[in-house]
Amino acid sequence: MKDYLHFSSEVWFPQARSDIFPFFEDARNLEILTPKWLNFKILTPLPIVMKEGVLIDYRIRLHGISFKWRTEITVWEPPLRFVDTQIRGPYRAWIHEHRFKEKNGGTMVSDEVKYYPWGGKLVNRLFVRSQIERIFRYRADKLVALFSAHEKDPTANNSSQHLHQPRGHNE
Repeated sequence: MKDYLHFSSEVWFPQARSDIFPFFEDARNLEILTPKWLNFKILTPLPIVMKEGVLIDYRIRLHGISFKWRTEITVWEPPLRFVDTQIRGPYRAWIHEHRFKEKNGGTMVSDEVKYYPWGGKLVNRLFVRSQIERIFRYRADKLVALFSAHEKDPTANNSSQHLHQPRGHNE
C-alpha cells in the first residue's frame, strides 16, 4: 500500500480529562459527533464495553452509497488515548488515534488519522480530504457546544443533549 495520508485536529476544553474522557468511552456518543448527512448508525448492539480488541460495526452513507464499516479498538489506554482501526469499510486504510492531554488547566483532545482512500491521492484531493475536514469541523463544533453547555449546567448530561456517561467505567 502507498504511504498513508494524514489528518489531525485539536480542540481544547476547560474541563479536566477525567470529565472529558468518559464521553468518548461511550460508543453511543459517536452518533452525536457524526454529521447527519452521513446517516451514521451503530449496528453493534449497545452498550459496548470499550476495551482493546472490541469490534464495532457501523453503517454510513457517502455520496448516496451505503457502506458497512467495521473498526477494532486496537489500543485502549484510558484516560490517555485509544485507537480505532478499520477492518472493513469505505477506505483502504483508516487508523484513528484519539489523545487526551491535560493542558493549561483543561484537556486537549487530539485526533490523528492515518488513512488511504480507494483511488489514492487523486480521489483524496478531489473528494475525500474535504469531507474528512468537514466531518472533523462538525465534530469539533459539536464537542464545543456540548461541553460548553455542560460547563454552564452541571446537570446537562441528563438533558436533551444525550451526553451518555458510561456505567461502570471505573470498575
